[in-house]
Amino acid sequence: QVQLEESGGDLVQAGESLRLSCVASGSIFSINTMGWYRQAPGKQRDMVATISSNGNTNYPDSVKGRFTISRDNAKNTVYLQMNSLKPEDTAVYYCNVDGERPVTTYSGRTYYEPFRSWGQGTQVTVSS
Repeated sequence: QVQLEESGGDLVQAGESLRLSCVASGSIFSINTMGWYRQAPGKQRDMVATISSNGNTNYPDSVKGRFTISRDNAKNTVYLQMNSLKPEDTAVYYCNVDGERPVTTYSGRTYYEPFRSWGQGTQVTVSS
């Protein structure tokens, strides 16, 4: 099992900054893409930022230039620096990680299977 623990959500005023963190733990062989998604009440969950294993990042236009995703591979951690926050950024932010995890059979053979895990979410509220 792979667990994700997010932190950093808070209530802030428009124009302020927040930094979210997400740590992956458990049985992990490798991590590929790490990302952040958000879901506002009554809306679908949308991608906010992703970062690949080689550092390539991707953002939607709504956060480009304000949000920065980064990762620390040694700590299995992904960060989201959010600057110039707006009320429309208010949502629950979810961490998402995919990779491979080791599985050992009864015969002692180890193979690797893909996983994709979601965190429980952290609330970000931006007041105007």
